[in-house]
Amino acid sequence: MNMHPDLTGKVAIVTGGGKGIGRSIALGLSECGAKVVIAARSEQDIDAVAEEIRERGREALACVTDVTHSDRIDALVEETLKAFGGLHILINNAARSFLRPLMDLREDGFDKIFDTNVKGTFLLSRAAAKVMMAQGGGRIVNVTTVGAVRGGPLMGAYYASKAAVKMLTMCMAVEWGPMNVLVNAVGPGMTRTHFSQPIWANPEIEQQLVSRIPLGRIAEPEDIVGAVLFLCSDAAKFVTGQTIYVDGGTLANT
Repeated sequence: MNMHPDLTGKVAIVTGGGKGIGRSIALGLSECGAKVVIAARSEQDIDAVAEEIRERGREALACVTDVTHSDRIDALVEETLKAFGGLHILINNAARSFLRPLMDLREDGFDKIFDTNVKGTFLLSRAAAKVMMAQGGGRIVNVTTVGAVRGGPLMGAYYASKAAVKMLTMCMAVEWGPMNVLVNAVGPGMTRTHFSQPIWANPEIEQQLVSRIPLGRIAEPEDIVGAVLFLCSDAAKFVTGQTIYVDGGTLANT
């Protein structure tokens, strides 16, 4: 039985789509029939993902973007509309972090984290929502983290930024729901990506992490995709303002 939702005719933007979770989401959306715009700062990474999608017989566009700059956000939306004629799904996955104690985190490092994770999510969501409202609706899914709802060392500014994204998700859902723009979030637990490699690459630390996960392993990027596809599908047409945690039971065991 094919459990993939039918997203034929939908156009999706995935930020941070060149690697890790973003890449897996882009591939998953394309397998469901969506036309996918992969956005990130690295041209090489997003070109590779776009080509992978095309090789599978689907449509994709790579668009170099920095979500901290409003002019690049506007250009991303314009290029999407020019290429595919619409915009129905936005996945805000682009993120930055630094593995630092709060006492050692520089002011510019704090600013970079919040500019990407919070301001970028806000600005791109607003630009996309304007298009979606004119079309009669759409879906926005913000990628957050289990760290948004619990404390932890070395990533305090990142966790705080994702807590802000969780609240933005709820507020956008309230304001934009009447225009049929549904806004939700997916919160992964520890996932085996390049982004988190400084943490899980240490075997001792990985074992400590795994010992607290009821399912007995850290997530792979593909594990996160199903929740995102659900929120983009007709099965979730009455779901907005929510966060689904894909964490192997981590929060239940906290």
